[in-house]
Amino acid sequence: MDILGKVKNYREEEESLKWEGTFAEYLSIIKERPEVAQSAHSRAYNMIKDAGIEDNGVKNYKFFSDEIFGLEEALEKLVEEYFHPAAKRLDVRKRILLLMGPVSGGKSTIVSMLKRGLEQYSRTDNGAVYAIKGCPMHEDPLHLIPHHLRDDFYKEYGIRIEGSLSPLNTMRLEQDYGNRIEDVRVERIFFSEDKRVGIGTFSPSDPKSQDIADLTGSIDFSTIAEYGSESDPRAYRFDGELNKANRGMMEFQEILKSDEKFLWHLLSLTQEGNFKAGRFALISADELIVAHTNEAEYRSFISNKKNEALHSRIIVMPIPYNLRVSEEERIYEKMIKTSDMAHVHVAPHAFKVAATFSILSRLKESKKQGVDLLKKLRLYDGQSVEGFNQIDVDELKKEYADEGMDGIDPRYVINRISSTIIRKDVPSINALDVLRSLKDGLEAHPSISKEDKDKYMNFIAVARKEYDEIAKKEVQKAFVYSYEESAKTLMDNYLDNVEAYCNKNKLRDPLTGEEMNPDEKLMRSIEEQIGISENAKKAFREEILIRLSAFARKGKRFDYNSHERLREAIQKKLFADLKDVVKITTSSKTPDESQLKKVNEVIARLIDEYGYNSTSANELIRYVGSLLNR
Repeated sequence: MDILGKVKNYREEEESLKWEGTFAEYLSIIKERPEVAQSAHSRAYNMIKDAGIEDNGVKNYKFFSDEIFGLEEALEKLVEEYFHPAAKRLDVRKRILLLMGPVSGGKSTIVSMLKRGLEQYSRTDNGAVYAIKGCPMHEDPLHLIPHHLRDDFYKEYGIRIEGSLSPLNTMRLEQDYGNRIEDVRVERIFFSEDKRVGIGTFSPSDPKSQDIADLTGSIDFSTIAEYGSESDPRAYRFDGELNKANRGMMEFQEILKSDEKFLWHLLSLTQEGNFKAGRFALISADELIVAHTNEAEYRSFISNKKNEALHSRIIVMPIPYNLRVSEEERIYEKMIKTSDMAHVHVAPHAFKVAATFSILSRLKESKKQGVDLLKKLRLYDGQSVEGFNQIDVDELKKEYADEGMDGIDPRYVINRISSTIIRKDVPSINALDVLRSLKDGLEAHPSISKEDKDKYMNFIAVARKEYDEIAKKEVQKAFVYSYEESAKTLMDNYLDNVEAYCNKNKLRDPLTGEEMNPDEKLMRSIEEQIGISENAKKAFREEILIRLSAFARKGKRFDYNSHERLREAIQKKLFADLKDVVKITTSSKTPDESQLKKVNEVIARLIDEYGYNSTSANELIRYVGSLLNR
């Protein structure tokens, strides 16, 4: 279907969702589906919950998973400590939600997702919203129920009603409907920020020129002569952000930069669910107010005693930087894919080295013995590190409450990657290009202190060293024909010898059938790859045998990946045997026919199995050749 066909379908779908009827008919709807009458906070929570939840120790809310990466714990806290209790009408709903964190940490993205999500959710059955027809504030029809009958209404419908009928609708009820609430017209509405329905955004500007009317609406002086009084609700424009965001959500941008006169209106709205506008009684509003700021501005705000009343009505949710390398890579991938440079090939590990650099800058040195920043980085990313388990990871995360609140932001990295893509003007960039660009950017950065610059340069060096190891392993793996099979054969041979050694048995030669002693030379050639000394070999072999027995008891197969250090030793042994072949082949300026064939086989494998293109594969081979020749 072409785009115009899809537009037509969307228009028809919009028409099919529309509904209009009397208040009496609306009561029939909520009798059948009480969730229609839910509060703004409840609607936001159900929207997040309905998208799905995966619980792997930390709840992963699928609502956020396509846009926000590596912040599962922060988002779980946000949902479970704010949205969930607010949805249950606990006192949390009477607070402004303030997302506080470093620049480019995802705060604005979270707010934008909530707004776009509510727009879509209002088009579903579970998120349907109904309002008094013609009301500029999209008022809840249940406000028509008189206060003295609301207890009876709760007994009959099981729904609590909060808020009073607005001045405009009070007048319309009397003049247009003769106080017959059952005849008042009700319609289904659909949230839209563009159309200013249920979604609002307030951004502070110059306090001397900005009018409070931007928040609460204003008198329409052109109608004063017609209606005769400024206190006539028909002479008032209910078009402020608080008016238009009623029933949904209002984003308060840079809330702590706002003039006090704007903030005080939020005190009554958050605590009592109403605000003052013009010469009217308090106007009821049901809306979720979300603001965001950085840590420096927040600290300055709470240090001012004049802000204590507002501070007590704010719930602060820290939104730190992501601290997982694999998730940081996804951030960069997403940003590049949405640009006009998505056609440029980014070689494997280019994003990974940039992410390694970023995460190292955000981590704090642990006081736990034996944990350096690199180990911490690996543990946080879910990698296994010998001698550490999940309990250690949990302890590390509790060590610093503010970890991830500073460091290199994703925008800086993306700026440098973008600079690399544009400057190089080739169909491919690799990890070294990215690291070089990150380094150049730091040297030219005016706002980074010398101390931080030195620290960041060191992190770039660490990331480079990590990449060197990855590059060597990748090329050497590609050189190994049937790598996994070779590794398995070598490991099985080693395990047979270890088992015979520990049990003081002999092995039988598969060809001659004669008995022979365990092959000490073979075992040592593997163990020496990971620094197992002559004195430690017996303990290491016994450890392997115990692990082997444990797997057998559980009915599991002990394979190449069952023991991390043994796997590393097997890899290094294979690589050591191949090293000279790799060096000669990659460094030869005039390779012979067999060498050329070998290189072409490796390039083909790097392209087919590892995600390189021909340019980046050739660059990788040349680079690894230079590393091995040092």
